[in-house]
Amino acid sequence: MPDSYDAIILGAGAAGLMCAARAGQRGKRVLVLEKADRPGKKILISGGGRCNFTNIGAGPANYLSANPHFAKSALARYTARDFLELVERHDIAWHEKTLGQLFCDGSAKQIVAMLLAECEKASEFGGEVTVRCHEDVQTVDQENGFRVVTNSGAYHGASLVLATGGPSIPKMGASGFAYDLARKFGLKIVEPRPALVPLTLGGEEVLFREISGVSAPVVARAGNASFPEAALFTHRGLSGPAILQASSYWKPGDPVLIDFLPGRDADWLLERKRETPQATVRSVLRDELPDRLADILSEKLGVQSDLGNASDKALRTANERLKRWEFRPNGTEGFAKAEVTVGGISTNELSSKTMAAKNVPGLYAIGEAVDVTGWLGGYNFQWAWASGVAAGEAL
Repeated sequence: MPDSYDAIILGAGAAGLMCAARAGQRGKRVLVLEKADRPGKKILISGGGRCNFTNIGAGPANYLSANPHFAKSALARYTARDFLELVERHDIAWHEKTLGQLFCDGSAKQIVAMLLAECEKASEFGGEVTVRCHEDVQTVDQENGFRVVTNSGAYHGASLVLATGGPSIPKMGASGFAYDLARKFGLKIVEPRPALVPLTLGGEEVLFREISGVSAPVVARAGNASFPEAALFTHRGLSGPAILQASSYWKPGDPVLIDFLPGRDADWLLERKRETPQATVRSVLRDELPDRLADILSEKLGVQSDLGNASDKALRTANERLKRWEFRPNGTEGFAKAEVTVGGISTNELSSKTMAAKNVPGLYAIGEAVDVTGWLGGYNFQWAWASGVAAGEAL
């Protein structure tokens, strides 16, 4: 007879560990199976090793999903402030960076240690959480609950939680395993695609690769979303926070619009013409932007004369283009460079309150495996915590 548990959680990442801790502290016997050599590997590399563990402003508007209302319940019941209280209870020093992003002062290892300590605390409530690494799941079947066979043996759980994430960052062991299992149990998948990922440029826009390493504050727009942060030019195309954010909303064939003059209005070049008629577009752009970027933009704009000899119409057109510069990416750098995945297990299949599959008793899906994707800046961790707690409370 295989070892028997109240719940088996596949994946010892942020969502899986949070779910295990919450279920264990409700008196449940929980087994967490992890393929990697240690728990929380993605947590450890996040935020430059300091873990951007949440965003104080996290709310449903900061997430993409085929059903934008799905995340509301879990996010409302376990907020960023709730997680921050947990961090402070464990005496982890933290600081806020820009835009509500919260980081450890020390190391991301502290967040993993905190989650494991919360799992160990289950014994105080009559529960038990066992975390096993180096576990390669071979088969999963429904058998009076769920029977999971790994390289080390067979385990039985009354419930099964899919917390193995999405296929982003495959070098960390990420895969589409959760989707394969979900399909096996009849759950639909929203087509996954890379998100928070650099965009690549081709054709005439290859010229911009020549300024690889140059960054500037911009507003990047894709679809109906816009992000005022830095853009970075790379040897393959576009990156930086503004571009990564916009990439989640970008679809192949669509443009990405960049405002290179976010602090300037539509008549800025006309004002400069009146103030310094002897200046050129290149020289005034060099006052606003890095020199190499200013040079390439002014060359593309094609206004060769000084401002005083340029027509108002030409300057107005140039100004409009600088505020809505259109790039046509030819792709992304793919799952290998994507921080997260858009798409995943369809929210139509799940309860927004418990994260349980509606038509498969005892099956749950949480974290990045689900079709809920946050912005850059701690939002995806907050979804992991909130969805993990939702399932942990229901197990």
